[in-house]
Amino acid sequence: MHSVSAPPSASTVQATQITHSVWKTSILFTLVTTVLLGLGYPLLVTGVAGLLFPHQAAGSLIKLNDGTVIGSELLAQSFTSDRYFHPRPSAAGNGYDATSSSGSNLAQSNKALVTRIQGDIDKLAAQNPGKPVPIDLVTTSASGLDPDITPDAAYYQAPRIAKTRNISPESVQKLIEQHITSRQLGLLGEPRVNVLKLNLDLDKLGK
Repeated sequence: MHSVSAPPSASTVQATQITHSVWKTSILFTLVTTVLLGLGYPLLVTGVAGLLFPHQAAGSLIKLNDGTVIGSELLAQSFTSDRYFHPRPSAAGNGYDATSSSGSNLAQSNKALVTRIQGDIDKLAAQNPGKPVPIDLVTTSASGLDPDITPDAAYYQAPRIAKTRNISPESVQKLIEQHITSRQLGLLGEPRVNVLKLNLDLDKLGK
């Protein structure tokens, strides 16, 4: 005699249906959220940003009159000539490397850091005797790409630039004043000066 298996109970059928329903819902949810949040939302935000803030969305690029891109308002560049304002020191790669953004991660007690900072202080103090050296001229930012310096750091460099370019200190100081950006909404951040934009106008001043 052949045995006849009992039909699945109602509870077993219901459990199977629930399991299939959970898997189906999970897969559909993953696909839908991937499309909406992984593709749709970024494209929407990028499109809106491009319409409302085209300059910032394109990287805040700085261009010459002929359209040549020479940098970005958001990234520091290395200026070493005495004819130009210098940015903060950089530990990004070999210095100001946008592909290797980082700080030195050295502790305040690290001998190499202390030696480097003291050397920079001595060098700057020799250029402008009797005046305290602004801290941002001897310390690096966390990114190593900070494009701005404090107004104090800009004014500190004014005598050197005026002497090197043979122009009046007053004209350099006035140029700095024109480039000071105040706190956003009067609250956020600190007053600052964009070094690249300042140096571009400095070249115009010297012509």
